[in-house]
Amino acid sequence: MRNLPCLHLRIRRLPLPDPSTMQGRISVLRIPSMLVILPSLQMNRSKKILAVFGSTGSIGRNTLEVARRHPDHFSVRYLTGNSNAELLIEQIRAVRPAAVAVSDPVARNTVRDAVGDLTTVLNGANALDEIAGRDDYDTMVSGLVGFAGLLPTTTAIRAGKSIALANKETLVVAGEIITALAREHNVRILPIDSEHSAIQQCILGEHDADISRIILTASGGPFRGYTAEQLRGVTPAQALKHPNWSMGNKITIDSATMMNKGLEVIEAHWLFGVDPDAIDVVVHPQSIIHSMVEFSDGSVKAQLGIPDMKIPIHYALTWPDRIASDYERMDIARIGTLTFEQPDPETFPCLRLAYDVLRTGGSAAASLNAANEIAVDAFLHGLLPFPGIAEIIEECINQLPQHRLSSIDDVLDADRDARNWTKNRIAKTASQ
Repeated sequence: MRNLPCLHLRIRRLPLPDPSTMQGRISVLRIPSMLVILPSLQMNRSKKILAVFGSTGSIGRNTLEVARRHPDHFSVRYLTGNSNAELLIEQIRAVRPAAVAVSDPVARNTVRDAVGDLTTVLNGANALDEIAGRDDYDTMVSGLVGFAGLLPTTTAIRAGKSIALANKETLVVAGEIITALAREHNVRILPIDSEHSAIQQCILGEHDADISRIILTASGGPFRGYTAEQLRGVTPAQALKHPNWSMGNKITIDSATMMNKGLEVIEAHWLFGVDPDAIDVVVHPQSIIHSMVEFSDGSVKAQLGIPDMKIPIHYALTWPDRIASDYERMDIARIGTLTFEQPDPETFPCLRLAYDVLRTGGSAAASLNAANEIAVDAFLHGLLPFPGIAEIIEECINQLPQHRLSSIDDVLDADRDARNWTKNRIAKTASQ
């Protein structure tokens, strides 16, 4: 199938429709068995020109390493960063991008003074959007943290760019709007998260109607097996010690609370069109099986690999081909044992909250995400105990009216309202 031009389709647990009605659907993830031949969608094997958003974060650093190892396949045209001026300067000198966007004004000045005329340094509220909308790159790597990824990703979709998506919050807060926009602009969204990359690989070539269940795996984080009482005394330093993955602070805390897995459930719903009741989570402490898909005949496919983000990044950037790499290989005999257990939604309620807002729909997920970002920051700064993260999120969702989102402006309003409510609630709690 790999040598055929293809039209990628949203996956839904519905009877297969008439192919004649499918033209113009979103190219979201797989080569379906019902193939519509469209010459305009022939695969492009030329060098991909990348804009790496969030280049100083974990995803960005790994993306640049993938590009460095495969110079015949990738060229990096743009970088964006926030406050890590030292690393961004190093990346600029190595990559020589056409321009960089630096969100933090102090870091911007440091970068500009250090790199001189090596590149153009942009700053300001519109800098990310300006790069996202440029016409001289073809693939956006969206490695920005949190809600900040929404507007640049939206701009890139409107500009017709392929999206290699690590910023799950974009789909969490505006999944219906983003997927409709991608369909409108015939944009392909390819996941970088290891779990969703695994699902993509498992469903490749399968019929829609044969997919009965998606099973996302979770490491369990640093507090797997803790009781609710034990969690009351944990510190940010403890929460930031993930047993398997090296990630940024926010996503590491989300892993500790199980919110990261909840956000991935929501993301999987929008990427693959599967109902919430057909998305399960299982704790797999070794992080070797990245996800599984169960089919109507009872068969289950799993995708395995060592916990190395370069591998799903490489897959997303080279899809639909597989380009050879020299990354570390998995030694299954040395690993020896793979174990699984049910998550504990009573002790880690963030997972339950994510399912709740997905079923509620509308602005509920935007409220959850905004409250989570503020609560995680408060925990990292000692203003909120670890269990308080889930408590404040649930209270925010229950207190704010939820409504339908018809535009990106509606999403921005919902995010702002939830952030303001959460900040005020935390301030009030801290003053008591």
